[in-house]
Formats: sequence, structure tokens, C-alpha cells
Amino acid sequence: MPEIAEVARVTHFLRQHLVGKTIKKVLAPDDNNVFGKVGTSGPAFEKAVTGKKVVDVGSQGKYFWMVFSSPPHAVMHLGMTGWVQIRGIQTGYTRYIERTKGDEQWPPKFWKFQLETDSDPKVEVAFTDARRFGRVRLVDCPGEDIRKHSPLVENGPDPVVDKDIFTEDFLKKKMKSRHVPIKALLLDQATLSGIGNWVGDEIMYQAKLHPEQYCDDFDDADISTLYKAIKYVCETAVEKLGDSDQFPEDWLFKHRWGKGKKDSPTTLPNGDKIIHITVGGRTSCVVPSIQKKRGRTTMDDAKEEFPPPEETESPFFKGKSKKKVNGKVKAEAEIEAEDRPTKKARITKPKPVKQEEAEEEEKEEVKPTPKASRKSSKQKKEEAKPVEPELGRRRSTRLSSRVAA
Repeated sequence: MPEIAEVARVTHFLRQHLVGKTIKKVLAPDDNNVFGKVGTSGPAFEKAVTGKKVVDVGSQGKYFWMVFSSPPHAVMHLGMTGWVQIRGIQTGYTRYIERTKGDEQWPPKFWKFQLETDSDPKVEVAFTDARRFGRVRLVDCPGEDIRKHSPLVENGPDPVVDKDIFTEDFLKKKMKSRHVPIKALLLDQATLSGIGNWVGDEIMYQAKLHPEQYCDDFDDADISTLYKAIKYVCETAVEKLGDSDQFPEDWLFKHRWGKGKKDSPTTLPNGDKIIHITVGGRTSCVVPSIQKKRGRTTMDDAKEEFPPPEETESPFFKGKSKKKVNGKVKAEAEIEAEDRPTKKARITKPKPVKQEEAEEEEKEEVKPTPKASRKSSKQKKEEAKPVEPELGRRRSTRLSSRVAA
């Protein structure tokens, strides 16, 4: 995603080629994402911009805007893959050119609006966005008040533009008032504008701090170091207009893009290992040998939520947890066995026959029984006779009756 440096690059070229010129022609097919999700439309953008003079171009973090001779003004966000192209001018940074393979066709692929000035020679500008996460909106207010309106007013100060607001004391107050991983705090645009994933990783690397450590668990010295790293990374990246070829050689940026790529480096040139972890829902590049954990991290909280087995041992498995007794490690079951008197094993005594019969009768009374069948008087008499023990094999009555006959 384009961050503070890439947005600075876009505003640089717009300021250089559009300010002071009048827009003669606008093409903006409607797009429900780029225009529609921020309350406007392509045709509305065409109508608002056509015939206007570009008075100024500005930026705050990841947002940039064009101030026209009269409101409304255009406020834009590049999203994930958005960019501004000027015909005949190489506005793209190195990684953008690599991604688009240096395609110079006009109009460019995935364009969302085109502008054309009335100057001679004319200037042609296009806003492109392949994935359509970019946003183009119209803000109806005086040009000098544009930062007092949404969406800019909800965003924090820009570390480069707002040097009078972004101070070490400002950063300290923000860090002490929250309890989130420091990387997550830096990515929060309501706290600071413009810091994205790669800028955040570079800041943490230059400050030699771990991105998982909680922001309210840094001492004053670490906060001061972090503040200086934020200013250094952001100002350098903006000064170089996001051109990574001009970034310092000792930056992590030069080596962080190898995740998941075949034959890509997994270490710095000096041999320090590079790993990737997830912090604040984003993949973070870390060099553990340099970025040490100096306080509580998200991993510490995870250990508290899922403590070791001996602290939450089930009573059915007490023999597995251990404790120290007189310098020796013993199982809890052994300790309890030593503390309590021995007990005889319980032996289940057989119930008296009468008691068993009584219980069986009670059970039968509870159960719903089917209707008893009618029995003849002869069958009742036979049941009433005492049953004599049979000796040997019982002889069939059917056979004896045949013999008698």
C-alpha cells in the first residue's frame, strides 16, 4: 500500500505539473467503489472539476488533495494499488514500475478518471487503481479549511508536515494512554498519519525495538529513541520521494521483501536472521538479534491466558503436576498422600436378598407395566404349587402322554 513517501511523490508531481493550470476536460466513468463508497459519483466529479483552476496540492499522511479555484475540492486516497500517472512523465517509484512492468500505454490500464488542461502543451493526468480500494471524494469547504473536514480531521498529525504538533511529548502521551503493541499504535492513522507496514517496520528496526512490545511499557529513553526514528525514517523517505534506490544501504527495506519468494535472502548481509511475525493483524519484518524485547509483549499475555498445566491441573490428573518439597520435586498426589492418614480401601458389601428384592419391586412399580393377561384357574393352581427341585434331565410331558396312550 502507498504510504507517506509514495503520497509525497504523487503530490510532488501534481504540484509540479498541475498547479496554476485550468482543467479543460474530465472523464470519470462511475465506479461504485472508488466514487460511490465516499458519497459521490463519476459524473458528479466531472461536473465539479471541469473548468476549475488548480490552486494548490497538499497531503496529510496517506491522503492528498487538489484545491480548486472554487469548492468542492478533490480529496483522494490511493488504497492498495492506486496511483497517479502523468502522460510522458515517469511518476512511478521503482517497485511500482516493477509491478506494472513499465507499461506506458495511454490511457493507462485501470484508469478511474482522466484530466486534461487547456495549457500548451497540455497536461494529461490519470488516476489508476487495479483493485479499486482507492477513494476519490468531493469536499465542499474553503480550500484553507480542507483539513478541518472529514476524512482529514479524524486522522492524526503527519510526522513530516505537522512538525509543530508531532513532538516527543505528543508521542509519549499517546503511548502511555494506550495498551496495544507499539507497531499497532504506529499503524493507527488516528494516532499518526502516513505510517504503513514497511515504514513501521523500518522505524522499529532503526530504533532497535520489538514491534510486539506494549506501547505503555517503554521507558522515557526508549520513547525518545522511537521519536527520533520516526522522524528520521519518515523525513528521509519523503525527501527521496519514495525512491527505494536512494534509501540508505543499512535500511531493512533493502532486504525485507523476501517472504515466500524462492531463493530470496532470509538474513541481512552481516548474517542476522530476518523473520516475519503478525502484529496488529499485519505481517511484520523483524531482526531478533537487533530488536530485543525490553518489556511486556503480546506473547506474555498469551502465557497468562494459558498458564502452565500445574497451575490449572485437572483434579483427575494431579499426579502430573510437580512441586518442590525440601529441595526435591514431588508430585502433588505424593504430597497429599504423605499429609493425610491412610485409609482402607472401600469394599462394596453385598446387600441382603430381601433388600434386593424390595428394591427390585420398587423399580417395577415405577416402571409402566403392560396390561396383565388373563390367566385360567388351572394356571393359577399350577403357579401356587411349590416347585420341587428337578433331578437329572427333565422329561418331556408330551412324550410321557404318548407312552400312556
